[in-house]
This record gives sequence, structure tokens and C-alpha cells, in this order.
Amino acid sequence: MTEAAFVELRPLVKTKRACQLLGKPRATHYRRLRPGAVRERRPRPTPPNALSPAERQAVLDALHRPEHADLPPAQVWARLIDEGTYPASISTMYRLLRQVGESRDRRRQRTHPARTKPQLLASAPNEVWSWDLTKLPGPARHEFYELYAVIDIFSRYVPGWLVAPAKSAELAEAFIAETIARNGVAPRSLHADRGSSMTSKPVAQLLVDLGVARSHSRPHVSNDNPYSEASFKTLKYFPEFPERFGSIHDARAFCGAFFTYYNHEHHHGALGLHTPASVHFGTATEIRASRAMVLDGAYAANPNRFAKPPVPPRLPTAAWINEPTPEALIQTKR
Repeated sequence: MTEAAFVELRPLVKTKRACQLLGKPRATHYRRLRPGAVRERRPRPTPPNALSPAERQAVLDALHRPEHADLPPAQVWARLIDEGTYPASISTMYRLLRQVGESRDRRRQRTHPARTKPQLLASAPNEVWSWDLTKLPGPARHEFYELYAVIDIFSRYVPGWLVAPAKSAELAEAFIAETIARNGVAPRSLHADRGSSMTSKPVAQLLVDLGVARSHSRPHVSNDNPYSEASFKTLKYFPEFPERFGSIHDARAFCGAFFTYYNHEHHHGALGLHTPASVHFGTATEIRASRAMVLDGAYAANPNRFAKPPVPPRLPTAAWINEPTPEALIQTKR
């Protein structure tokens, strides 16, 4: 693209100016006009002080001796020097071992297999829940409370939350069990990141007993848990969110008021400006029909104010964590 523009611009201005306008180095331009001759690389001649084949084999034989088999070349070199022989330098020993494929890291290197990308699809409430923890600042510096929260990714409804002085696997298990029992329904899948509470054995066993599929984010990939992260951001950007909470009771009172507002009063942009509760409990369709009647009346009264008849925002039909591929959808339906 730059080269084509340069060809068109060059006849109109000087080469220097054309290069400045296009951000093209002049040296590159002139070098391409006068490409240098391709030189053949000559093989490197053997230095006069190189080891002979017999000497190289003698060094390898010394390195292969049973008492030297588990030692690095520097250790072998020191032992041979103490014995009164100097077969070669340490670097030469390394070079000869590399040439025969015997120089490598002997330690067993730990490998990290690629984590499976979570792909979850929800087309109705109570199909996929996501949960996470966030810290709430306490009254003193370095003092925090732990906020547990579950969110339905389809309706954005928060069916359960808990503020605790600390986090633990047992508390997480009790929180999830109580949230499911209070709502009277278990989700098809429960997603979380890879925190210690999320991957703990008590939580895993609880989900197995309830028949809930477990899903986890990939390490260091915050986008794999977007709904919980977004709800926590809404919480902490709330105008009344304090710099610090005076006590855990203050934190619980604030979260109670916030989640009541979030579920029943907050008109969510991804839900067609409906509240999470209206989508979660199925009243959004009636509300949308009522909105349509209001808009129809506004259009009938003043049609010139509208370019076309207005319609209320659409309701969501699906929500996902990493939009599933066709193969993933087939596996889910099985």
C-alpha cells in the first residue's frame, strides 16, 4: 500500500518529501533501487589448531567414562586436570557433546498443557450461573471483607450473595448450596475462575451430587468470567460505594440494598433496558408489549418526529461465555 502511494506521489514531489509524507525511510528506498549482489558464503576453513578426529574421540571417551557420565564438563575438566591430563577446554567439551546430541538439560521440565477454552451457552434463565469473589475494603488499612456473588448469565439476575470476613472452601460450598436451595432450582452449569475456593474439593463434590456441570476460566484470562467481573464493576462504581466500610454489618447492609436495586430497578442495556428480575421471572415480554403500545401512541400523535415507527429494544435470546463453536454446541446437546 505504501509502495503504491509512493509511486504516485514521487513524480509530484521530491523523493525526500515523499518519504517524509509516507513515513518511508529513504535508505530503504535507495537500497531497493540498487540491490547488492548476493554473495555466496564460503565454508569456514578448519583452523590450524583444531583437534584431529582422534583427539576429538579421546575427549568424548573421557567424557563417557563411567565415573564422568553424570558430571557436567566443568567437573570432568577439573578432575582430568588433577589427574595430570588436559584433553581440551571446557567450551570444546560442550561443543563436542552438542555435535553428537549429548548436551541438554537433564532435569525433567514441567510442562503446562493448554487449558480448554470454556464455551457456555444459555438461552433461558437458570441454565448457566457464574460466581466469583471480590474484596470489600474494611475500616482499617489491609482489612477486607469477601463478597461472594452468583449471577445468571442470561438474565443478569443475582440469585445469591454473601459477605464474609474471610474466604474458605467450606463457606463457598455452603453458600452455593444455600443459593440453590433458596431459589429452588439448580443451574445446568456453574462457571467460576480458578481461585482456591472455586476449585476446592468440597465445592466440586457438591456440584457432582447436584448434577451441575462445573466450568472454570483459563489461568490469567479475565474475559472467561465476564459477567461476574462486570457486576462487581457496577457495584464498585455505584455512587454510594464508600471508600471503606465501617464494619462487616455496614458492608452487608450496602450489598443488600445494592443487589435489590440491581435485580429489580436497574434497567440493563444488554436486556433491552429491562431489569434482571423481569427477564429472570418472565415478565419482560409483557413489559415490552406495553412499551410498544406507548411508542405506537407517540408515533400516532406525532409521526413527523420519527424517521420510522419506533419499536422497543429487543429482548435477549442467548448469552454465552466465549461463543460456542458448532462442535461445542453438538457436545452440549449430547
